[in-house]
Amino acid sequence: MDIKAFKQQLPEKRAILGIDYGTKRMGLAVSDLSLMIATSYKILYRKELSQDLAELKKIIAEKEIGAVVMGLPLQMNGVEGEIAAEVRRFATVLEKTFALPILLWDERLSSSAVENFLIKEVDLSRKKRAKVLDASAAAYILQGALDALKYA
Repeated sequence: MDIKAFKQQLPEKRAILGIDYGTKRMGLAVSDLSLMIATSYKILYRKELSQDLAELKKIIAEKEIGAVVMGLPLQMNGVEGEIAAEVRRFATVLEKTFALPILLWDERLSSSAVENFLIKEVDLSRKKRAKVLDASAAAYILQGALDALKYA
């Protein structure tokens, strides 16, 4: 789905959940209800799919989620690799399970941009960075999509 189609499907007064997908953990971020600001929310440590979906279901209800933006990890040349295919499969599961619009957003360099910020601007140690990187990357991805929605 492209950004214009995604925008047309967004319900009013509902937040967007940002997901930085990983096989061991997923970084999660949530927008405000006016879809202006993305805030890192938490890291979901992966378990079995049913448990992951149950946790996401709670978050969707709690945070009044009306749509999802997932980072799509393209290679630097724009080609999709194995991980991108896995993200697409997971997005399909989410779409079928929760019936929410899902936007796959190019996440190239998001983790490195966030890590550089955490090192240079916040001066976090490696250990502390590891605890916030995934959720911060999800916020970075979600904020990129929120900014693009303004012009879609």
